[in-house]
Amino acid sequence: MGGAPRPGGRSMTASPAIRAEAERLHAAFRAAGAAPVETDILQPAGTLLDLYGEDIRARAYVTADPLDGEMMLRPDFTVPVVQAHMAARAEEPARYCYMGEVFRKQDHLDQRAREYLQAGFEIFDGSAPEAADAEVFALFSQLLQGLGLRAVTGDIGILMAAVRGLDTTARRKAALLRHIWRPRRFRALLDRFAGRAPVAPQRAQLLERLAQGAPAELIAAAGPLIGLRGEEDIAARAAALLEDAAARPIAAPEAALLYDLLGLQAPASAALDHLRGITPLLPAIAPAVDRFAARLQALADRGIDTALLPFEASLGRTSMEYYDGFTFAFLGPAGLPPVASGGRYDALTAQLGRGRRIPAVGGIIRPHLVAALRGAA
Repeated sequence: MGGAPRPGGRSMTASPAIRAEAERLHAAFRAAGAAPVETDILQPAGTLLDLYGEDIRARAYVTADPLDGEMMLRPDFTVPVVQAHMAARAEEPARYCYMGEVFRKQDHLDQRAREYLQAGFEIFDGSAPEAADAEVFALFSQLLQGLGLRAVTGDIGILMAAVRGLDTTARRKAALLRHIWRPRRFRALLDRFAGRAPVAPQRAQLLERLAQGAPAELIAAAGPLIGLRGEEDIAARAAALLEDAAARPIAAPEAALLYDLLGLQAPASAALDHLRGITPLLPAIAPAVDRFAARLQALADRGIDTALLPFEASLGRTSMEYYDGFTFAFLGPAGLPPVASGGRYDALTAQLGRGRRIPAVGGIIRPHLVAALRGAA
């Protein structure tokens, strides 16, 4: 039988071949100096909800514990590993590796696994962040050799820097940054703020009436209140939307540069040349572009050909919402999820460390996909 391997079933943890592949990866991470760690399978839901909002419910299995309240089956390892590191105020630099089951709801109609093994590697080190990025990527590249995967890299930090540098209101920039991991919502906001999708007059009239005190008859006509927002919250939100609508649009040249960044796809070295070319027009991205250049040099020092390495500026924007810099993925045949993925998540350490921030980067590999591609599953 020909064609790409398509591992099926709801669980991808029991096969001896998959377990052996996970052990191989875990051993390689330990050999790279990582300390093995374990995390509870049941995680407090509050932490993940605080980080990602209610969207996480669509991707995780939620249950209730009589003592600990709402809990989630572990959707990934990075958040609990970061939380444990920050809480322990562990010595740095630090390296961790792990291997265990994760659980994800799937909205696909195929037999994509809901429970599967994950092996991962994380580095907490502020001394040379770009070198750490390159080390993680090069290690994953070595471990996945011979599988015919397509490696691709990105950098959400450049997009975030561009948004922060826009000549527009702080409220608009905050909204764009909040939705940078939701491409459709981000694009809709950018279109509106750039004047490409203005608020319809009928909607503006409704917002004005709500902002003037959220008349009870309007709310009643719309149906019962759902969620925690009361009339005052609705009025405040309507006023904020009106304020946004009244602000002058983002200038066309600035908006065009941001649209350009969102769609930038090129070999990494060529992407760097392009970014350097537009930096004078969008100077806020200069530090992020300098970091990108340093990372490419670190990758080249590890034998990675950056003239061929694909770069997509938006890579990682639909993943777990903690990447804020370098991102990468190793992609297999169409229809499969990434065989491996990862990136930099400096801001997450500050969120979980109560303001204490440590540059950190890491990634995960799905052993069941590696085993399937090796023909062993």
